[in-house]
Amino acid sequence: MSAWSDKRVCVTGGSGFLGAFVLEELERVGAAEVFAPTHKDYDLVCHEEVVRVIADTRPDVIIHLAAVVGGIGANLASPGQYFYENAIMGIQLIEEARKAGVGKFVALGTICAYPKFAPIPFREEDLWSGYPEETNAPYGLAKKMMLVQCQAYRQQYGFNGIFLLPVNLYGPRDNFDLESSHVIPAMIRKMIAARDAGTDVTLWGDGSPTREFLYVEDCARAIVLAAERYDGPDPVNLGAGREISMKDLAALIGRHVGFEGEIIWDTTKPNGQPRRKLDVTRAKRLFGFEAQMQFDEGIKRTVSWWESVGSATAT
Repeated sequence: MSAWSDKRVCVTGGSGFLGAFVLEELERVGAAEVFAPTHKDYDLVCHEEVVRVIADTRPDVIIHLAAVVGGIGANLASPGQYFYENAIMGIQLIEEARKAGVGKFVALGTICAYPKFAPIPFREEDLWSGYPEETNAPYGLAKKMMLVQCQAYRQQYGFNGIFLLPVNLYGPRDNFDLESSHVIPAMIRKMIAARDAGTDVTLWGDGSPTREFLYVEDCARAIVLAAERYDGPDPVNLGAGREISMKDLAALIGRHVGFEGEIIWDTTKPNGQPRRKLDVTRAKRLFGFEAQMQFDEGIKRTVSWWESVGSATAT
């Protein structure tokens, strides 16, 4: 029998990009019942709705993925919203899960919680060694509070909450809205539009920052593995352990979409954090997770999905 065969699981944010893949992974491992409450039915910013969702789903495990997210532009435009809504959702859910006797709480943090100049690769023990990169610090700090809360509740109440730090995600079914998307879907969409129009493309920054990316299916598998096998207080990175510069990323995406124009870097726009690369040894040691998708293949699949499916519904 699967370790999940008698578990009722509530996945907040289950209709989102990552959430949809987590639901598929939970189905694959044989979870008894899985609930994915939507924002339309339960506004988790409201305390009464948090109480109601736990009463309605009666979960053994909560996987908290719901978040207000976006790229640098969205973070700069709405820092107060990004701080408050992400913080209050986590605080209320963890407290009500504790009061309801939920057996396991899986909190998803963000790589944005790391200090701006954290040593490379990012190790979990460096999480508190400085202030996050300013463009997304409110979001990163709001999510980081769930780590503090889970550790405090474990110490005082014996609450089994774990905190995971996924790196930037990508893959089919990502958010391709240019107002709120992250870098990979934004580059794909801009380059395809420029390719079709026969124009050049302008990208933010100077192309020097590096980022690490994790294929969304790999991340979903990591979350379910951690929920099943890990019960400790320490945060755990989820990543692939390799980085790529924005210039190299743009060249790779350009090759996969067939873009032959010039890439213009707008240096009046912020670069964001200078480098991001994770130490991923803790996840392998504690619950056996290693990323499987090769980056070139993952980009190819993401481009293919957008060209064949996603662009048809774009606004």
